[in-house]
Amino acid sequence: MHRPQPTSKEYFFDENKIIVSKTDLKGKITYCNELFIQMSGYQEFELLGKPHNIVRHPKMPKIVFKLLWDTVQSGEEINAYVINLSKDGGFYWVFANVTPSFDKNGKITNYFSVRTKPKQEALTVIEPLYAELLRLEKNGGMEASKKALDKILKEKGMPYEEFVLSL
Repeated sequence: MHRPQPTSKEYFFDENKIIVSKTDLKGKITYCNELFIQMSGYQEFELLGKPHNIVRHPKMPKIVFKLLWDTVQSGEEINAYVINLSKDGGFYWVFANVTPSFDKNGKITNYFSVRTKPKQEALTVIEPLYAELLRLEKNGGMEASKKALDKILKEKGMPYEEFVLSL
């Protein structure tokens, strides 16, 4: 899949709006609302059936996505700050809540993500943190960024979920 070349163009959305999408168990988009379509810059037919990582920005540390996927695949919900890449190379930040959906037998059937406008003050913490995690990943792989993130969370005395909610 061709990835757009990232630019410095940042997009914003109204704090009263939400971006919504649903994926299957493999992360392929099965539903997306109009705001997701608008912010991503893709048309609906270009998104449906595609991996959700179609909007993954290269400034997003892999360790955060690993944590996200490990959490939802274990049946738990997670909140995370995410930078997404638009089709034209622009970007937009979101505060994502990702939740597994279950059938009547308790088996995970899909994942549902609701994204809101992130708090600007939280991004002043998240942006340098993600830049450092990314730098560590480039030099020492995901294990290096995991070690650094674990150390930060230990120093703060809280798990990732509590950390992002505290910002």
